[in-house]
Amino acid sequence: MKRKKRTEILLKGSIEVTTKLAQEILNKYDIKTIAEPNYGLVMVKVRETSRRSQFYLGEVFVTECKVLIDRRFGIGIVKGQAPELAYYLAVIDAAYNAGLPETKDWTAALLLEEERIKQRHEVFKNKVLKTKVSFQTMDV
Repeated sequence: MKRKKRTEILLKGSIEVTTKLAQEILNKYDIKTIAEPNYGLVMVKVRETSRRSQFYLGEVFVTECKVLIDRRFGIGIVKGQAPELAYYLAVIDAAYNAGLPETKDWTAALLLEEERIKQRHEVFKNKVLKTKVSFQTMDV
């Protein structure tokens, strides 16, 4: 599973899944914290479609953390104020980068969580569609 998809699932999914995966590593390995969870601002770059030029839309408040497992780097960046989640994401990222054996079993859990995310999205979408109003014009 690619890093982008894995991170998206961990961010959109339940915090319990992220906590469970990170705890597996925290209980077995020595984790060196390079940068404690800290807060910062990140510029948001957007591409303007008609001219295809890029510009900065503004800033987003983030929480960032960096760890090391077996000389392998891991980073966790989360929108908003979430130091625990940023730390857990960094641990999971470092575990994948280090190729730890526990990560092989995580694919099934991540795919299951992805399915739950899709189901929650469908439920939300159906609630929104119930409120949709159909405007039709009457031609004479």
